[in-house]
Amino acid sequence: MTDAPENTPTPDSPGGVVVIGAGPAGLTAAYQLGKTGRTATVLEADDIVGGISRTVERDGWRFDIGGHRFFTKVQEVEDLWHEILPDGDFLLRPRKSRIFYQGKYFDYPLKAFNALSNLGPIEAVKCVGSYAMARIRPPKDQTNYEGWLVARFGWRLYRTFFKTYTEKVWGVPVSSMPADWAAQRVKNLSLSSAIINALLPKRNQKDIASLIEEFQYPKYGPGMMWERCTELVEAQGSKVLMETKVVEVKHHDGKATAVVAETGGAQTTYPAEHVISSMPMPELLLAMNPPVPDRVRDAAHGLQFRDFLTIALVIPRTDTFDDNWIYIHSPDVKVGRIQNFRSWSPYMVKDGHTCLGLEYFVFENDDLWNTPDEDLIELGKKELGILGLADPADIELGYVVRIPKAYPTYDETYRANVDVLREWLAHHASNVWPIGRNGMHKYNNQDHSMFTAMLTVENIVDDAGHDIWEVNVEEEYHEETRSGDGDSPSVGQSSRGGTGRDAPIIPSTAPRVN
Repeated sequence: MTDAPENTPTPDSPGGVVVIGAGPAGLTAAYQLGKTGRTATVLEADDIVGGISRTVERDGWRFDIGGHRFFTKVQEVEDLWHEILPDGDFLLRPRKSRIFYQGKYFDYPLKAFNALSNLGPIEAVKCVGSYAMARIRPPKDQTNYEGWLVARFGWRLYRTFFKTYTEKVWGVPVSSMPADWAAQRVKNLSLSSAIINALLPKRNQKDIASLIEEFQYPKYGPGMMWERCTELVEAQGSKVLMETKVVEVKHHDGKATAVVAETGGAQTTYPAEHVISSMPMPELLLAMNPPVPDRVRDAAHGLQFRDFLTIALVIPRTDTFDDNWIYIHSPDVKVGRIQNFRSWSPYMVKDGHTCLGLEYFVFENDDLWNTPDEDLIELGKKELGILGLADPADIELGYVVRIPKAYPTYDETYRANVDVLREWLAHHASNVWPIGRNGMHKYNNQDHSMFTAMLTVENIVDDAGHDIWEVNVEEEYHEETRSGDGDSPSVGQSSRGGTGRDAPIIPSTAPRVN
């Protein structure tokens, strides 16, 4: 271990602020600290900044991992985006994403007439009949996601528009998922209410939610934001150390005293007066020295993640779909969603070409994750052909990007497990501040993650007393605006309370879907 004598921490010799992770949350924290005159050391295990909000570049092609629409209800976050990047670096892009099923595009969220007309008259009659039967004989158990949806759409529409995609994303049967998520994600939607709203659009107008129609986007992808933020952080005097993995957090007498990180096989100790952590919450607790007790360790092991890979395929034409992404509900392919990087920004691709990003939701080290890149590229080509979106023979190039721990999963015990970890930190490392999606194991989007960092810095510098766990707890879906009653904040409006949506609850004990 390499320790300069003057940097050797003791319980009575505080160091600076150590920020773990150079994603949106970590870099926002470091930047906000710098504006108060305090510097930080940012430790990032990867070789690229931005976390899942990175922009991956290969041979001049740029890929957005997961798709990042820049919109927010928090004015402070909106202002910060434009403080980091000049207005000229943003594009205003149309929002469009649909369901692709059996060669047709269906509006998302579902609209009754659009869905039934696309399905055709025979299938539409069958769907309406299935819905009628579900109303007469609803599922006895509506505490799970499947029963909840069938009661509101019938079996045929449920199997077409909900079952396959949901199981692709989370890897567990829909029947084993609690209805908590359904009530929030799908809200009060049902086939009957959708038809009524279509026929009588003026009725109950205040209850109708509409999606935002456009959003901001950095012209070279979301990573552009965080690459520039890194430059600003370093100009403030802070350090951003890449390929530096945290292996230990030392604590004593209720406080963290230092963070030990490894770079190129050598370990260095960084004294810490405060630790702001966006690393996966369970890894943070398991890195504590002295180690956490068995109950806390078990809670940490109980928090799980869903992993993610993108197969990017280059096509020498521009006339593919114009959506930002399409959801793939066909059970005939494994791909769950397809990004069109040209629709995000023409600067992401080369002239005369389109680059499609096929997204697969996986578990780290499962069969798909471990498949060689060349075989994954062939799989992507084949699946585009099956879907009829491209001729595999026309595809010029392919790339694979794997992202471990892309999404925390939210099983029936996750809240209790997170509470155990929070309680331990409060009593044994009260100067450790979890922030962001993975850092809090919370259903945060990019703007939520940034806001938790901003409030945390205010807590450190001004002892502001913000409860960052209240960020992103409102029920309103984050891409919706309400019309008619004027009570809900619109996109860009300041809200220092809830900013988005609750988490989907995924059962940890459910068998995985292969």
